[in-house]
Amino acid sequence: MIKIIVGTNRKNAVSKTLASQYQEILKEKGVESSIIDLRELPDDFVFSALYENNGQNQAYNTLHEDVKSGSKFVFIVPEYNGSFPGILKSFIDGMTYPNTFRGKKCAMVGLSSGIGGGGIALSHLTDIFHYLGMHVLANKPKLAKIEENMSNNLLTNKFYIDLLKTQAAMLIDF
Repeated sequence: MIKIIVGTNRKNAVSKTLASQYQEILKEKGVESSIIDLRELPDDFVFSALYENNGQNQAYNTLHEDVKSGSKFVFIVPEYNGSFPGILKSFIDGMTYPNTFRGKKCAMVGLSSGIGGGGIALSHLTDIFHYLGMHVLANKPKLAKIEENMSNNLLTNKFYIDLLKTQAAMLIDF
């Protein structure tokens, strides 16, 4: 089963919509997946679940176990302030080092309101995952001007949809 991680905890985020569409693409290809939404993180997890408090927050532990059980991931990564959201970094920091991600595989999709498509955010996150020993698929769609490419809360840009379908097929074979 592929785990799709929504890389933000922002309400009404486009990232959640894209995660659901990616899940449908995987389903069309006969692959099971689940979505891990960072909005489900406990409000206080950076104080109650990290570092010396590792293992002490049951709500965080449930998400942590869900991630640990995965072998392939898709990270939907919005660009925030020239990088990826801090909530995603904090979430990763709470994982067991290095075993949660070592030797596992992931794909990443960047998105932004601007013209970069989250390229710098994907670069930063790739560096972190390489450090943790995760294998990162080289094909990383960068979806720029995301709001202009959606309608009725769905991605409608055919080229972008084709990029996601191509990446999903590559991840399956990865």
